[in-house]
Amino acid sequence: MKLLLVTRGSQGDIYPYLALASELVKQNYEVTLSLPAIFEKEAKVFGINYVLQGEDDIVGMVESYTSTKDLLAWTQRVIHAQFEELIPLVKRYDILVSANTEFAAPTIGEYCKKPLIRTAYAPLLPGRKLPPPVMPIQHNPFFTPALQWKTLNLGLNFMVKKTINTHRKQLGMPPITDQGDHAPRNAQNYLMYSRFLGETDPDWDYSWHIGGYCFNDMLLYDEVAYRKLVDFIEKDRRQTLFFTLGSCTSKKGDQICVWLFDICEKLGYKLVVGAGWWKLGACLKDKEHLFMLNTAVPHNLVFPLCSALMHHGGSGTTHSAGRAGKPQMVLPILLDQFYWGHRVHTLGVGPKAVNIARISRQELEQKVQDLMTNPAYKQNAAVLGEQIRGEQGIQALCDYIGSMKTLRMP
Repeated sequence: MKLLLVTRGSQGDIYPYLALASELVKQNYEVTLSLPAIFEKEAKVFGINYVLQGEDDIVGMVESYTSTKDLLAWTQRVIHAQFEELIPLVKRYDILVSANTEFAAPTIGEYCKKPLIRTAYAPLLPGRKLPPPVMPIQHNPFFTPALQWKTLNLGLNFMVKKTINTHRKQLGMPPITDQGDHAPRNAQNYLMYSRFLGETDPDWDYSWHIGGYCFNDMLLYDEVAYRKLVDFIEKDRRQTLFFTLGSCTSKKGDQICVWLFDICEKLGYKLVVGAGWWKLGACLKDKEHLFMLNTAVPHNLVFPLCSALMHHGGSGTTHSAGRAGKPQMVLPILLDQFYWGHRVHTLGVGPKAVNIARISRQELEQKVQDLMTNPAYKQNAAVLGEQIRGEQGIQALCDYIGSMKTLRMP
């Protein structure tokens, strides 16, 4: 069976697809992965067939495109590129597997009469019980989930519907009225997160399946940096706090690093800062109880060494912390990070999330002390770790894809 996999974004979006593609190849599927050019090196290391996307400036978008107008223009360019690049490719494959952020994929699958498996790292299906995971307000008795989904879909349609319908007209297809319903309605929706960490809505009126997060434990890393990190953590009995914003950035990021170092010094902890894409914590250096992790070392190696973790709340980072069985706290910046922060607190594995832009030094100190000393967090995190480690996310998705062999679009 021939599979075309499509994803874009940062590491948290790409790495699971690299692991999935690699495993599918081992299971004798013919696989091609469409991904951003900035990840070509990783694709080569994994030895998989790949094509590079023409409109993939995710770094530039995050760094420079700050206005709604610029974001809208970027989204429209991406959708145009999806139609131009993917239709010739999809025609040559049996099944299309794409991230839910590939807004053109449902129409392309429909046009090419190929099944679409639409993956999501959070419960991104409209329903009546769960609010949209990309909304900062997760639970409000007056702003019901149904109303939140309606609000979100209004914004989504404003961003993408006109562009999609322009291409549908060119392809001789009728226009869509609501992308928020059309996309999941015309796909097999696969939830690529843990059922123990995330939620599902019993009222979902779509075809869906959940199989666990696809961890990528095969990434190359700097072994010297990893050895130095191990030595730093094991040199004394102080507990270690790890902090990162991953591929995200915040105007307050470096200030948080300074605060965290001072707080850890005061409370007797060591601090590890994962610099990520934007060189977080560059203002700190040559501190006795600080380790700056300036190069990529996979979460599965770093997190088990630490006592607790504080991060931005990306799905991959949250799941990795969960799998490690460590207490964690989320300082969300955007999108579904607020949802994962809510889930971390609801499951009792860490303090309540606080928007990174709003947290004060005093509140941060209170959160650090709670995170590092609350025995309930440690107990609950250990249980969650066992549950997530019991899932086989990559194999579950491979099995699901295999079950689609007989499915064909009308």
